[in-house]
Amino acid sequence: MPVCHFAERILKRWLIHLPLAVTVALAAVLAAHGPIAQFAHYHEFGDRSVLMGVPHAADVLSNLAFAAVAVWGLFRVRPVGHGYQFFLDALLLTAFGSGFYHLAPDDARLVWDRLPIALACAGLLAGVRAECVPGLHEKRDVLLLAVFGVLGVAWWRYEADLRPYLLLQLLPLVLIPLWQWIYRAPRRDRIAFACALALYAVAKVAELYDRQVLAALGVISGHTIKHLLAAGAAAVIVGRLIERRGPDPAGLAHFQQTRWGLGVPVVPQDQTPFHR
Repeated sequence: MPVCHFAERILKRWLIHLPLAVTVALAAVLAAHGPIAQFAHYHEFGDRSVLMGVPHAADVLSNLAFAAVAVWGLFRVRPVGHGYQFFLDALLLTAFGSGFYHLAPDDARLVWDRLPIALACAGLLAGVRAECVPGLHEKRDVLLLAVFGVLGVAWWRYEADLRPYLLLQLLPLVLIPLWQWIYRAPRRDRIAFACALALYAVAKVAELYDRQVLAALGVISGHTIKHLLAAGAAAVIVGRLIERRGPDPAGLAHFQQTRWGLGVPVVPQDQTPFHR
């Protein structure tokens, strides 16, 4: 076997373990950091609008964007892998949970906002991992990640420590592009998910500068913009999933047979995320 080919195989095998190493490293950094408390004035949002008796109307009603994207995906993407199905279900629950919270923001209601967000992150991670890495038990991944998400929210509620919840929100931003790079995802997939993750990152920045954005724009707060950008990020992902159900515009069939040239076993067609 030529030396260069042998070295390439060794590198590929090492790369396969990189996502786990990154996950462990992030968890270790958060563990070393110590407890991360919620901001003292977290519930004091800039939006004070009232519409037809609905308080904080912009923050409440902007959650309809999550419901619209979720319903769009649930009707157009079926049948879909367990992870993506869970992501869409959790996205719909996010619309209700976040709307309920913003009617009268407090810690008790925030639980019902953060739970579906954590579950959506869990579903998205499981869905992307399942289509990238062959031979996985997707249902088990969904269950384990969902349990971690629920426990993370419970840990924040009873221990006042956001670290597990923040880790689950951070992992999609890091692991999804990493998986897609390692396994050579179709270019259109990588572009779509990169755009979605970038929108979500900007949404989190807008959330941090809620009142400043409202002061600068005068008509809409940073938290309302966060809802719209996060829903837009989900829409980009759903749009790509719908596109991929067409006549294979980006080499999805080749991906299902080769897993992007890593020398892994072929997964039968009826076991792939888009043929269940």
